[in-house]
Amino acid sequence: MSYQPGQIRDGIEEALSRVGSEGATSTEIVAYLSEVFGQPVPASSVRSYLQLNTPGKYERLERGRYRLVGTGPYDVEVPGEVRLRGKLVLRHGRARLYQGNSLDWLANQPENSIHGVVTDPPYGLVEYKPEQLKKLRAGRGGTWRIPPSFDGHKRAPLPRFTTLTRDELDELELFFQDFGERLMPVLVPGAHVLVAANPLVSHLVSYALDRAGYERRGEIVRLVTTMRGGDRPKNAHEEFPDVSVMPRSNWEPWLLFRKPTEGTVAQNLRKWGTGGLRRISDEQPFGDVIRSAPTHAKERAIANHPSLKPQAFLRQVVRAILPLGEGTVLDPFAGSGSTLAAAEAVGYRSVGVELDAKYAELARRSISELAQVVVSRRVPGGVEVDPVGSELLETVSV
Repeated sequence: MSYQPGQIRDGIEEALSRVGSEGATSTEIVAYLSEVFGQPVPASSVRSYLQLNTPGKYERLERGRYRLVGTGPYDVEVPGEVRLRGKLVLRHGRARLYQGNSLDWLANQPENSIHGVVTDPPYGLVEYKPEQLKKLRAGRGGTWRIPPSFDGHKRAPLPRFTTLTRDELDELELFFQDFGERLMPVLVPGAHVLVAANPLVSHLVSYALDRAGYERRGEIVRLVTTMRGGDRPKNAHEEFPDVSVMPRSNWEPWLLFRKPTEGTVAQNLRKWGTGGLRRISDEQPFGDVIRSAPTHAKERAIANHPSLKPQAFLRQVVRAILPLGEGTVLDPFAGSGSTLAAAEAVGYRSVGVELDAKYAELARRSISELAQVVVSRRVPGGVEVDPVGSELLETVSV
């Protein structure tokens, strides 16, 4: 007898949901399904389905046992938190870090479980592929530009977005549309999504998220002078001393989107706690321009990641993303865990997902230390400690 499409799949999931964290062998699953269906079930069909969906839906244990992802002892329920699924690397305070592919991870999460997103994704995708990360870690560049040391300081690598081909740009756009579509059901209505970008590719990310169904709510401008741009023509700097190939970068765009609300913003706030941005104070709303220094050397000593953003900046945007200060913030491209550290510093629940095993390990070690970084603000006559970096726009790590 033939089986209907999805019948064996659903039976496997039902079987594994019954046994929980102990899991079951393919032989045990076949026996269970044969009893339920009242006829023999092909063992090859069960084994093929399990193997094709591991990792992803299923986790393979020792002795050939399988269990549903999220039923293992590494992912326990905590009162007041939505149960999420995946390989948990770290639970620190109110932060959770998972290691895996964020697109696959999102596909396995419960609906309406995340209240805001702050993330610094792989802008061009290419630079974070294994072969490029290998070159980066070996100091040989590839798509990464390794700037020379300046004034005795070793500067952070920069991805070369100008080298991206048309096909790679198209791939980037499709990636972010796929990301947005998978993220959408996991977000509560009215959740804001803040995505770091680059002036050369931000339009593609914006188009993709718009097509995925998000409402564009503007940009947060991070005012920061980096080493990007301003160079004279390569191998012709003496011939054209008064020419810059590109303007020197003095800002960084962070794209702001929102999942559509249910009714008015006020109605959405009452039901979901989302729909707006948290004000800095009674007198001062959250603004779209934030002055920022490059990441402080002390923070880089804690988490040496090429895209590390300063806690002084991250704590401001993370604080703003939950209008009532309640809910869970997600960083699906967690890197060194700096967003989770910022959330921990301001007292928010947070979840991060990181694909690269070495960066996941870096984040596991770094989140606690980054969360304890002291942030100060400049005031007349000196500096004043500001634990969350949210009172004034000009901040500095000390």
